[in-house]
Amino acid sequence: MRRGEITAVRWRAIDLNNAQLAVVASTEQTDAGTIREKEAKSGRARTIALPQLAVEELRRWRLVQAEELLRLGIRADDDWHVVTQADGSPLRPRSLTHAASKFLKEWKVTLHSLRHSHASHMLASNIHPKVVQERLGHSSIAITMDIYSHLMPNMQQDAAAAVDDVLRAAINKRSKDVG
Repeated sequence: MRRGEITAVRWRAIDLNNAQLAVVASTEQTDAGTIREKEAKSGRARTIALPQLAVEELRRWRLVQAEELLRLGIRADDDWHVVTQADGSPLRPRSLTHAASKFLKEWKVTLHSLRHSHASHMLASNIHPKVVQERLGHSSIAITMDIYSHLMPNMQQDAAAAVDDVLRAAINKRSKDVG
């Protein structure tokens, strides 16, 4: 997810029972320093399937967050942001970047590079590029392929091998039928 999408996620957008997260909004900082919520990039909402580990962590975080907010006299509900400041107010996208940078500094990784790594690992694991496009929220598969196609150098060879397998199977079947 993009940083503005992460800071815009509210609990109502997460279905922990079905391991789904709906990306419906994004936040941005204005020049005046305020936070503005807007539609997701390209005006398209998307749903992301969550790995079980993320579901477990989100369940844990929801309890921790609710306890922390109760100490402040705030009762959290489904309209509450998943990622907040210590006082419960929405986190600014730049603040997320700074916090992630501080945490990831040791590994020389940025928040945005995690997004690219996610895409790269999916493609390296032969996840269909259309699925990668949908998870990343690119408006078209062409954008995904323009950015990441260099990570799939064996696609032509894989396609040739698949055609070869089908042709050989057809020849073998025909030989058995004739013989």
